[in-house]
This record gives sequence, C-alpha cells and structure tokens, in this order.
Amino acid sequence: QVQLVESGGGLVQAGASLRLSCVDSTQSFTGYAMGWFRQAPGEEREFVAAITWSGLNTHYADSVKGRFTISRGSAKNTVYLQMISLKPEDTAVYYCAADRSFYKDPYDYWGQGTQVTVSS
Repeated sequence: QVQLVESGGGLVQAGASLRLSCVDSTQSFTGYAMGWFRQAPGEEREFVAAITWSGLNTHYADSVKGRFTISRGSAKNTVYLQMISLKPEDTAVYYCAADRSFYKDPYDYWGQGTQVTVSS
C-alpha cells in the first residue's frame, strides 16, 4: 500500500515558523514530483508548492512565495516544507501529494494531511 506520511503541523502564533515533513514510506514514488497542497475550513484545496524528483525545479503559489521553501532530503523519499512568517490565513490542513507530472493540479496520490493553525 502506497503511503505518504506527513508530520510537523501544530498550533503557532503569527510570525512563527514550522517545518512540515512528508515521507514516502514505501518508496513507491521514485521519479515522481512531490507537492504540498492545503485546505482551509470551508475552502477548496489549493496548491502551495511543488518540487521535481531531482529537486532542481520548484514552484510556489503566489501567496507563499518568499515565505515557504520546499526541499527534498538526501534520500529523496522525504520532502519538506519550511514555513516562516506564518499568517493566520495560512491556517489549513496541509497535504503532501505525488504525481508524475510536476505542474499538474491536483496530484494523483495523497497523504492524510497535517493541521497547521496560526493564531493572531
């Protein structure tokens, strides 16, 4: 069973930082792009950031550019989302996802999500 496992969410104050992690626990997504999406209460799921398998290419939603950084671990089966200067509007469930296509939205394979709550 393929599995993407997220961790690192939590409750923080505005201006704080968090780092989310996503592990491809069965290493089923070798060669795949990985991305982060989020869904706030009452809102549709939206793209946040993505990274190619090589790690050489990334792209971001305009709302997080300059504040969020996506990266891969050395083993490539782990992807991180470093978030700084968090805002209350960043509050959402954050999902890790995988797909063969870097620019596709939404991706085909999903984790269970991790809650990020930013208080004002």
